[in-house]
Amino acid sequence: MDGRDAATDLELLRAHVAGDRDAFAALFHRHRDRLWAVALRTLGDREEAADALQDALLSAHRAAARFRGDSAVTTWLHRIVVNACLDRIRRRQAHPTVPLPDGNRTDGWGTGGVEPATPAPDHDTALVVRAALAALPVEQRAALVLVDLQGYPVAEVARILGVAEGTVKSRCARGRARLAVLLGHLRPTASTRPDRVDPDADVPDVTAGNPRAAEGVGSGSVRIRQDANQEDT
Repeated sequence: MDGRDAATDLELLRAHVAGDRDAFAALFHRHRDRLWAVALRTLGDREEAADALQDALLSAHRAAARFRGDSAVTTWLHRIVVNACLDRIRRRQAHPTVPLPDGNRTDGWGTGGVEPATPAPDHDTALVVRAALAALPVEQRAALVLVDLQGYPVAEVARILGVAEGTVKSRCARGRARLAVLLGHLRPTASTRPDRVDPDADVPDVTAGNPRAAEGVGSGSVRIRQDANQEDT
């Protein structure tokens, strides 16, 4: 077994800082599935998510020497990814563009293939749900993605976002209320009620990722807008 497999996240990060060229890659591969899922569900676009994840990992790679261990490495990585996604959302809102039809697009993260000319009903529903999620304020969206879609405990999300637990709960509650209004027309009648509606029906599956529970933060709080190139304190 490779010695890196038994190394902790902190040991891998320290090895990277010390000059081990493979340590950071090992750290990334350990957490890539969950980091990718967070980026994809936050941005709702595969190319944007891939770019945001790349930006975040470059930031983490360069800022590793400034990591002081006040938080778990996985919390630090998630925070950088979330901030990279939120920065992209804010830039997109400040400079909106109209996307061109792109039914034949493939990318390195996806499975490729041509999207159907006439989407199936389930696909339509997934697009409506994704659009509603994208319509939420960015802070509410980030909280809902981490808590409701990714299943992180509220306490861990508070550490990732650098806010109080009560703030996370409040953002989730407000976000759920807005989604209930935006998606109220999707509520099925008794005769047409499906077993369930999957908001990620057209999103490629992601594996469970790192099976170990995320560690907590030792101390400190951060601003959600803090530079992703610096460790939060």
